[in-house]
Amino acid sequence: MPTKPKSKSFGWLFWLVTVVIIIALAGLTAPMVIRCPKKPDQTEATSNLRQIGLALFEFEAEYGSYPSEETAKLVKEKHPTDINLSGSSSNALFRQLFAAKITQSEQLFYAKNSGTKKPDGEITVGKLLEKGEVGFGYIAGLSTKDNPARPIAFAPIIPGTTKFDPKPFDGKAVILRIDNSVTSLNIDENGNAVSGGQNILSPEHPVWGESVTNLDIRYPE
Repeated sequence: MPTKPKSKSFGWLFWLVTVVIIIALAGLTAPMVIRCPKKPDQTEATSNLRQIGLALFEFEAEYGSYPSEETAKLVKEKHPTDINLSGSSSNALFRQLFAAKITQSEQLFYAKNSGTKKPDGEITVGKLLEKGEVGFGYIAGLSTKDNPARPIAFAPIIPGTTKFDPKPFDGKAVILRIDNSVTSLNIDENGNAVSGGQNILSPEHPVWGESVTNLDIRYPE
């Protein structure tokens, strides 16, 4: 008996199922293609900021506020040390976290930026958080009693300004807020890290409230 030829409709159905499967698989893999991962340098800075946030919380629980000139005295009274805690830089204030025995890792304070270098791990007197080993700016005088959305540490800040360098993180600034969340903000053509259409480091930004007229920004050495 001659073989019955396959139905044309069966061949068309097979082709349709194949196309549907291909489209479905493409849909599953598309997000992997579309979602571009953060640059490793930005990811590292973000991770370091989260760790800094935890250290700041622990510091405040012990000393009543985040590192400042006032807390430097308290730290030395409780943990006598020859580590230099004086100075107006973010390096000097971050050294208090070491003197207070809260962290022993210089790596936390590194962010790729113009003028920074990888920390060498030397945390002895005179070597701790040397010039270039800190990549984050810091706002002194804040505590968890303030608006939790206020930024406290950030990169890549241009020293002496409220502007950010768009080059290290492809036009992004990384910001640690008081609530220990880390956010990424776009840097506009003027170098501002923009949130809600305004420079996040401007005292006129709503996050600071009417009582704040000046930000005590400390820059890396």
